[in-house]
Amino acid sequence: MENEVGHEIADALGILLKRTTRTQLHKHLTEGMGKAVDELTYPILSALARTGPRSAADLAPDAGLDRSGVTRRASRLEAAGLIRREPDPTDRRASLLVLTDKGEHTVAELRERLAAHIAASLNSWPPGDAQTFARHLRRFITEGPFV
Repeated sequence: MENEVGHEIADALGILLKRTTRTQLHKHLTEGMGKAVDELTYPILSALARTGPRSAADLAPDAGLDRSGVTRRASRLEAAGLIRREPDPTDRRASLLVLTDKGEHTVAELRERLAAHIAASLNSWPPGDAQTFARHLRRFITEGPFV
């Protein structure tokens, strides 16, 4: 029984964590947000919002990219005024990627879009199930195999 639940969760996580699943969601969320904000740059904005200023090399694992991929996407975001580069106080050779005020507003809108998209997808669930799911998902993340 326990292994059956484990397999069911593992299968669901496999779908959730697929790059194509994330890319489709990011494409939907960034629709109409301007040329610089798309499914390719979304992970950079999202990771910077979660972690704060980081170098491209440090941000790469959180964004699911390599350093050069982060750098290319960051250049697009910088040209659009969504991020800026600042000297890294701990390494003169490196620079930190930092969200600008415009970038923070963009991330806030993207998060609102994501929350609305999630809420809409749960509308057909019985009352209380969504809250229970959210509570258990948080517990799974904080106490489960990702700790």
